[in-house]
Amino acid sequence: MFDKLQDRFADVLTQLRGQGRLTEDNIKDTLREVRMALLEADVALPVVRQFIEDVREKALGEEVARSLTPGQVLIKIVNDELVALMGLANEQLNLTAQPPAVVLMAGLQGSGKTTSVAKLARWLQEKQKKSVLVVSCDVYRPAAIAQLQTVAAEVGAEFFPSSGTEQPVDIAQRALDYARRHYKDVLIVDTAGRLHVDAAMMEEIQAIHAALKPVETLFVVDAMTGQDAANTAKAFDTALPLTGVILTKTDGDARGGAALSIRQITGKPIKFLGTGEKTTALEPFHPDRVASRILGMGDVVSLVEEVQARVDHEQAEKLVKKLKKGKDFDLADFKEQLEQMNKMGGMASLMEKLPGMGQLPEHVKNKASDREMGKLIAIINSMTPGERRFPAIIKGSRKRRIAAGSGTQVQDINQLLKQFLQMQKMMKKMKGGGMAKLMRSMQGHLPPGFGSGGGLPPGGGFPF
Repeated sequence: MFDKLQDRFADVLTQLRGQGRLTEDNIKDTLREVRMALLEADVALPVVRQFIEDVREKALGEEVARSLTPGQVLIKIVNDELVALMGLANEQLNLTAQPPAVVLMAGLQGSGKTTSVAKLARWLQEKQKKSVLVVSCDVYRPAAIAQLQTVAAEVGAEFFPSSGTEQPVDIAQRALDYARRHYKDVLIVDTAGRLHVDAAMMEEIQAIHAALKPVETLFVVDAMTGQDAANTAKAFDTALPLTGVILTKTDGDARGGAALSIRQITGKPIKFLGTGEKTTALEPFHPDRVASRILGMGDVVSLVEEVQARVDHEQAEKLVKKLKKGKDFDLADFKEQLEQMNKMGGMASLMEKLPGMGQLPEHVKNKASDREMGKLIAIINSMTPGERRFPAIIKGSRKRRIAAGSGTQVQDINQLLKQFLQMQKMMKKMKGGGMAKLMRSMQGHLPPGFGSGGGLPPGGGFPF
């Protein structure tokens, strides 16, 4: 997400950092570039106008004029205004109600509502330790109810059965009654979507809202629709008292216009981002972290949280003990590292959160793609246990057999072995307190406490 915006801002900020002092002229030139960047990202025009005006007003103030590094101060102003535009701070779900707290999901067809119900159920169970019941009131779309049943089973949430012959309001009331009797903490209600906003759809969801009195009414919208997402959210907000937005398919949205427009146009906060197809691909929306990503400064805080939540610490400790005993890091360990990364959303997700990654050439990013990681895992799976333990024995005929078994080429095997040797060298350095040295050298880029028991687990390295 925000790839194009990051590229444009990178050029603008590089020019700014070189300015000895700022004048009305170079501020004007900078803001013209920022304006073009935002419009190309499909940010709504009224939002762009207001943003540019707010930045200009502060940029011409005393703080910038007196500063020894005016370019840096202007970058900070742009960062602060981006944060303000998107809502200052993360707005959490308000579940402070007599259980079950009802969360109603609304949105157009194809926006990813049903998948978002499963993702949210998983997030509530894992992060908030809530017991969750899900129900579908979509009696129109073929297989909508079956789809929710499937994804609910995948995330371990209880599914309340319904049928296409029932009235949506009746389904909702039965589910609420069941949730009360079975002491569920949260009831998530999936509603029918339409291909466009229409009166019948609005009347139905208003009736469900009136019957359930939800504590949260979340509008699910596809990020790739750009500023149209903000306009659709506004239309829904006139009919329903929305409490927030879930922005889906952000992994396929290179522009980011929806994220920058929704809060300003609707007055409603974005509460979550859907960042992929997996049921783990849902993250709370933090305006400050997103602004940092847009300006190419990464999002190390989210990365640390991801590592803490998803890395198998027991497995990492085993690897450390193995290395301390003087045993070599082998291909089985390498495969484990790749699988750990997949658990954290894949290489692309990790790279997006690291500072300066936006500046990498495209061919380097492609080498570290999730597809490439899948290929590496397939190659290692095609090896014998002996080959994984002693990679030095992998010569010509073995390479040809492994390539045939994994559907790859011999040069892919050579490339993997080269990457593995680099990783093996890195692991040897970490044996003698290398990880501590690595953390010290990165101190300025990491949040407090990172690397001192609360950050990356020992042995949690990256294979690229």
